[in-house]
Amino acid sequence: MKLNDIPEYELETMNYDDIAYIILGEEKRKMKINELFKKVCDALKLPENTFEEKIADFFELLATDKRFTMLEDGYWDLRENHNPKLVVDEEDDEEELIEDEENNLEEIGEDNEEDIFYDTETDDDLPDDDLEDLVVIDMDEEEANS
Repeated sequence: MKLNDIPEYELETMNYDDIAYIILGEEKRKMKINELFKKVCDALKLPENTFEEKIADFFELLATDKRFTMLEDGYWDLRENHNPKLVVDEEDDEEELIEDEENNLEEIGEDNEEDIFYDTETDDDLPDDDLEDLVVIDMDEEEANS
């Protein structure tokens, strides 16, 4: 959707961040916040004093909107244009994993291996419960019986 294709009455109902999203999408370049908000104000035909009064609110709006990202030197752009690329070299990861397992086995030793997740206790091994004779009384039933 292009900014010029949106009717003026519809633009007036849009949020500043939605208009900024359209502008950055059309411009296809990063922009300083002053330039971006100036274009938003121009699109809405707002007076100059609105720009001065609302620039801080506009900054906060962009900072909390996950569609935007702040770049170096105060530039803003759409986050979708700056997605990080993660490259995983599976071969190196497997070698590191094998080395780590070998190091752990050497430190522990085979005769010291113990499965710490196996529960060996049975109910007979547990200490006597001091609260086994405890009876729960419903206060409503107690009052009804009184």
